[in-house]
Amino acid sequence: MKYRLLIWILWPSFLVAGMAEGLLFTLVHPQDLLFFGHHPEFSDEGIYTISFFAIWTFCAVSSALTAYILPGIEASDSKEIDRGLL
Repeated sequence: MKYRLLIWILWPSFLVAGMAEGLLFTLVHPQDLLFFGHHPEFSDEGIYTISFFAIWTFCAVSSALTAYILPGIEASDSKEIDRGLL
């Protein structure tokens, strides 16, 4: 069940991160970015990679928080209560 939960969190966040990065870099060129007043010393591909993983991390945290706050479901045929995903 834990592996399934991990996939439920990481796969949608991967898809959204890919779309978000595509949208971001459609509007902004990597050489136009400034970090603390300085241009990064990475190649465009390096900036794409770092930003993808940063966006993916934020999306995964969002998905994990959603999975964490899901309510449990009370089964009608038994006295057991499903305590949610976590």
